[in-house]
Amino acid sequence: MVNRIRIGVGWTDPKKRKPVLRRRGYMLRSCGQPGRLGCLSEPPLLSRLPPYFPEPYFSVSLSGSGHGAAATEPRKRGGSDVPPSALGEFTETPLLFPCWVSASLLVSSSEDDYFRCESVVRNWADASSERGIKEDELTLKDILFFLHVPRTGGRTYFHCFLRKIYTSAQECPRSYDKLRFDPSKPNCRLVVTHDDYSLMSKLPKDMTSVVTILRDPVDRVFSTYEFSVEVAARFLVHPNLTSVAQMSRRIRPKSRAVSTLDIWPWKYLVPWMRGDLFARRDARELGRLRKTQEFSNPYDMEDMVMPLHEFINDPIAHDIIHNGATFQVAGLTNNSYAVESHHVRSCVRKHPELGHFVLEVAKYRLDHMLYVGLTEEHRKSATMFAKLVGAQVLSQSEALNSTFKQETSNQTEPSSSFSDSEADGLNQIEGSTNNQSDSEVPSSTHVEPARENMTVGRLMEIYETCISSLRKTQASRRTLSLKRVAPANFSKKARLSVPATILQQIQYLNSLDVELYKHAQNIFIRREKHIMQSAEIFIQPEDLQAEACGSSYGCPPWKSLLVIALLAIVVLITLFVLTGRRTNKVKK
Repeated sequence: MVNRIRIGVGWTDPKKRKPVLRRRGYMLRSCGQPGRLGCLSEPPLLSRLPPYFPEPYFSVSLSGSGHGAAATEPRKRGGSDVPPSALGEFTETPLLFPCWVSASLLVSSSEDDYFRCESVVRNWADASSERGIKEDELTLKDILFFLHVPRTGGRTYFHCFLRKIYTSAQECPRSYDKLRFDPSKPNCRLVVTHDDYSLMSKLPKDMTSVVTILRDPVDRVFSTYEFSVEVAARFLVHPNLTSVAQMSRRIRPKSRAVSTLDIWPWKYLVPWMRGDLFARRDARELGRLRKTQEFSNPYDMEDMVMPLHEFINDPIAHDIIHNGATFQVAGLTNNSYAVESHHVRSCVRKHPELGHFVLEVAKYRLDHMLYVGLTEEHRKSATMFAKLVGAQVLSQSEALNSTFKQETSNQTEPSSSFSDSEADGLNQIEGSTNNQSDSEVPSSTHVEPARENMTVGRLMEIYETCISSLRKTQASRRTLSLKRVAPANFSKKARLSVPATILQQIQYLNSLDVELYKHAQNIFIRREKHIMQSAEIFIQPEDLQAEACGSSYGCPPWKSLLVIALLAIVVLITLFVLTGRRTNKVKK
């Protein structure tokens, strides 16, 4: 009776024309009998091999209950037979012989699916690499597409930079609502959206420049988790989810603005987290709440909020968050315009090693963007943005000055900009149904700065003032929101309490984003000097004075007096020292 089987797996490398052995630790499970190992529990990890390898060959060694020699019979799976000597054992375990049929079919199905997926992903990658005539990536074109990767600080750039140099009339309407997005609007010159790169299919490619900001993947996952909790917690003022739904139905028809719940990815993440928070609150009311003093890690308070380790392992996180920057730059989010995006995403999830095709496309697109900023290099990134992008927009604005003066004041359609989507919620759920939600897109009648006198130096001054005010507002709103899930109080200091194993897992789950971020860092370093030199041709003479005085309108009187006083002190000290030396020489 056969009660032991040895399976050898081998491949022939078509490039070297000789057998190549690859052992894989296949996981076995019981064939209907608890405690007995037999059939393969999942497809073997054959897809880890280089893509040019053909289907594998198998040899099966069967042993009886005694200790006699095994009978070996090679099994062919395409191509020529591989001699038994080229095959190796990878497991030896008791099982029933009929289970080998199941294993063979499973391996064949897995390999067929891998090669099908490889073809799908490779074809998409080839079509996505526009190897056309290389243009000057540092020259701003007619339309600026700000590809906003969530939780990278893009909202700050929009409110504190772009809204200072573009008018409402120049913003393309409803960028976040692709069903109503209309880039054909007259004077449409600015698109700011969480949509992925596939939106380029709706824009004139030869007239559009793309900019984006990337962030360290681990920090971005932390921030996504924290923001999801923060916004979802604002709904806890309601007694239950039914009340939330009723309030939303009453408010939504009255507002034309775009809510966070209409924006990718928050339209998926916030309802998910909101439902989880209500479920945990109900559980606490049933008496399962631990004492707050037992909580030492705010990222692992399972009775209050979804723990971080649970968040990162949920299928929703795998689908939307992990490697999100890479898929967004590649144009493959679950909100993509590309018809093949679903198939490519599905294949990469099933066969992670195919992700390198997606990564290469994302790298290529970063290389050809007008600007790539880094959240961690905030000051340098902002300065580069002002001198490169801002300076060119201002230069173009001089030719369109008459358009700025004709800015319409009766515009009613919301702008393309995002809501306070990185620090928002629904104000209405606080009990007010009359006030405009701070989660909505700000009114298109925002105050227009005086662009006639705008310079790069002045733009940086406005930016610094703007972000200071914006951060205070965000901090206040965040504190108020997190009180509802106290003692969960997220901060950079609190992140230090997260175990290293969790951090390593986040890095592993975001391996494509890690590589893309490294590439972005290299672009940033490589372009910094080049961009600054190129931007100098756009800097107006007044900015040289602004850099020295801190103002584009000349040095203020108090600064001038301070400079004169310092120079006078230096001169007096110098004269005193020289006079003292001469006196000493005369005495000698």
